Amino acid sequence: MSKPIISILTPFKNTSMFLSECLESIINQTYVHWELLIIDDNSSDDSYNIVNEFAKKDQRIKLFKNRGSGIINALRLAFEKSSGTYITRMDSDDLMHPEKLAIMMNNLQQHGKKHIALGLVKYFSEVGIGDGYAKYESWLNELTSKGINYSEIYKECVIPSPCWMLHREDLITCDGFNPNRYPEDYDLAFRFYKNNIKCIPSDNVLHYWRDYSTRASRTDSNYAENHFLEIKLHYFLDLNYNTSRPLVIWGAGQKGKTIAKLLQKKEVNFIWVCDNPKKIGKHIYDVELFNFEHLKTLQNPQSIVTVANSREQETIKSFFKTANMKAMKDYFFFC
Repeated sequence: MSKPIISILTPFKNTSMFLSECLESIINQTYVHWELLIIDDNSSDDSYNIVNEFAKKDQRIKLFKNRGSGIINALRLAFEKSSGTYITRMDSDDLMHPEKLAIMMNNLQQHGKKHIALGLVKYFSEVGIGDGYAKYESWLNELTSKGINYSEIYKECVIPSPCWMLHREDLITCDGFNPNRYPEDYDLAFRFYKNNIKCIPSDNVLHYWRDYSTRASRTDSNYAENHFLEIKLHYFLDLNYNTSRPLVIWGAGQKGKTIAKLLQKKEVNFIWVCDNPKKIGKHIYDVELFNFEHLKTLQNPQSIVTVANSREQETIKSFFKTANMKAMKDYFFFC
C-alpha cells in the first residue's frame, strides 16, 4: 500500500544565507514521502541557484518562479502544483525537527478530517531573542499544548504559519490562499476558525523559527500592526458580532482609536469606555468616552478590549467575570 504524499509549500526571496540549512532539514525528515513545492519570489541574490542544485539531486524538490510577486501569489502557485494528500507550509529561513512531518501526519490520521495538526515552536537567533518574541513563543505554545488556539485568536496569530498540516480537502474548504489579504497567515488562521477546523494539541517542538533583522515579518509593510487590526475587526464583524447587542470599545489608546475609526468607516455604531480619568467625558471622533462602569447600565453588551497592559487586562477580566460575561462571547481582547 502506497504511503500518502505530504506537500510542503515554501516561498523564498533572498534567503540564500539560510536555504541550504532549511532544505537539509527537510531532506532529513524521517518520513520520506513528501514533495517540496518551492517558489522563487523574484530573488535578487543566489537563492534560486542554491535551490536548483538541491532540486537536481532530489526529484522531490520542485522549483518554480513566481508568476507575480509576493507570498500569497507564491503560495497559490505552490498549492496549484501540489498533489499531496496532506498540505503543510515551511519558511525558507527556518528548520524542521527531523520528525516534524511524521508526527503531524500521524496526528491527522488519528483525528481525521476537519482537524489541523500543530507543533510547538522555538525561536532562535545569532544575536538572541527579544522579550517580545519570547513572550509570543510562550503564549503560542501554551495554547497549542492544550489545542485551545482559537480562544485568543483576536489577540495575535494563533496558528504558526510554518507549523501546521491539514487534509488537502480542508484547505480547499477554507479557500486556501485565495484572499488577497495580509498578513496571509493570520487571515488563514481566521478561516480555519470560521470553518471549525479543530486544533490537535501538541507537546512536541517541531519547528525552529529563525529571527533576524531582515526577516519579512519585521520589514514588510504587509505585516504592520494596522493590518492586524483590520483583519481582527473584519472577522469579528463576520463571525462573532451580534448586531442586536450594544457594541463597546474598551480603551482609548492608539489601538482603540484605530478600531473606532474603522467602525465609523463601516457605519457600525459603538459605545466607548475607558478607565483614564483624563479622557472620561471627552469626545474623540465625536464620540463621548464613558467610565468603564457604564457597561453595567447596558443591556447585554459585547466588548472589544484594546488595552494592552497585562496587569490592566487581568483587572478587566475580573470585571467581566464579576458581571458573568464570557470570553469569545461577551468580550474579545484585541491585544
